[in-house]
Amino acid sequence: MSSSISQEADKPVQRHTISVLVENKFGVLARIAGMFSGRGFNIHSLNVAPTHDRKLSRITAVVRGDDATLDQINKQLLKLINVIEVVDFKTGEAVERELIVVKLKADSRTRSEIIQITDIFRAKIINVATDSVIIELTGDEGKTAAFLKLVEPFGILELSRTGKLAMRR
Repeated sequence: MSSSISQEADKPVQRHTISVLVENKFGVLARIAGMFSGRGFNIHSLNVAPTHDRKLSRITAVVRGDDATLDQINKQLLKLINVIEVVDFKTGEAVERELIVVKLKADSRTRSEIIQITDIFRAKIINVATDSVIIELTGDEGKTAAFLKLVEPFGILELSRTGKLAMRR
């Protein structure tokens, strides 16, 4: 085994949250997604929406990689047309949230326990049916993971997530 290969294996792989401010124009997201896939970068989550300025959108991407990979991603993003700014949030530099909407099995025996867990997590029940409930929860990665772990035994029927959103403190 050569030393360059062993050095590659020793590099710490972390999740990075990257915020990309772009012009709100046709094809921008496709070019950015194409840059990631064309260079073999995997996107863990991706969120895109317009900002308060209708001419701009913000893309929040969570990617895995070492510092060299992240540096390469940042440089490649800045080369793309319509990209205005790229920010890599270091730990603690941003407020991060995710929205999840989860549909759980619920009957007359389990509904009150589900409501209790929902209240503890400050989540919101947005739909009730005879055999299920739909819950909306917003929080950081720890909160959403803890909530899902607690409600999983009831039976998750469907789950939708926004992916991470981030904003500098």
